[in-house]
Amino acid sequence: MQGVPILSVDRLRVEFPTRRGTLVAVHDASFEIARGEVLGVVGESGAGKSVTGAAVIGLIDPPGRIAGGEVRLDGVRIDNLPNERMRKVRGREIGAVFQDPLTSLNPLYTIGRQIVETIRTHLPMGEADARRRAVALLEEVGIPAADRRIDHYPHQFSGGMRQRVVIALALAAKPKLIIADEPTTALDVSIQAQIIQLLKRLCRDHATAVMLVTHDMGVIAETADRVAVMYAGRIVEIGPVADVIHRPRHPYTVGLMGSIPSIGATVERLTQIDGTMPRLDAVPAGCAYHPRCPHAFDRCRRERPELVPAGRTSAACWLADVTAGVPA
Repeated sequence: MQGVPILSVDRLRVEFPTRRGTLVAVHDASFEIARGEVLGVVGESGAGKSVTGAAVIGLIDPPGRIAGGEVRLDGVRIDNLPNERMRKVRGREIGAVFQDPLTSLNPLYTIGRQIVETIRTHLPMGEADARRRAVALLEEVGIPAADRRIDHYPHQFSGGMRQRVVIALALAAKPKLIIADEPTTALDVSIQAQIIQLLKRLCRDHATAVMLVTHDMGVIAETADRVAVMYAGRIVEIGPVADVIHRPRHPYTVGLMGSIPSIGATVERLTQIDGTMPRLDAVPAGCAYHPRCPHAFDRCRRERPELVPAGRTSAACWLADVTAGVPA
């Protein structure tokens, strides 16, 4: 990567204290996102994807806490900022797009009022200039007749149009980074494709870094430059999207890729990953994936592997070194 990455996460650890002990939701996650790059974060439900995004943006609800590691935005550490300082970073330097746009929009105010207030909170603009910028943003994200629709309420928009409004809201203060958490899950397939293309174009045009959290490998394949695969709170593989998809080096990634249907391939049945992801209070010793892994051996049950170079990716697997990839 060239220069200082927009986002740098180093050995991030997120904990949730409970009566039965402390649950570790994210364990030693490390990654970077460059200017204008889309990093996809993928995995099953409960893998720690959304918690990682929430930690970056400072939205871990107590008693949850960041218990270790560092988060740096453009070289400046932000994980230890007081709430008031972090609130200024959020919105101004980090924008957010969530799965359900209705949770991001106030139903009592017009979308114009919400975007204008966001702009004026973070940028030195008067009311008229902020409104002009709001209209321009709505036009940029593909809202037709933006100068008229700016005075409409959220319920007057379809789901896809509301998500476009939320993206405009996330871009309002010209952020360096956007956290997009399942931004297409609640939308039908044709609208999903439009939102994916919109995110890619905005990333390219504004040189904004994007952290795209999703369980959908199809969305990752279409959108991301690199991908981090998470399992039981840890990153088990990370690398360029084409390599992770076509030459996966961790057995879990192999299973994920094998479970995706391909239009061009003829197979009798898709790959199935037996078992389920462990609960946070029952993560097994050694590699957390070993109870489900067809290639597990004694060392996998005793020792937890760290990420090591494996071709063009890095994988946390005892088999995934440069000379001996995951067996077919």
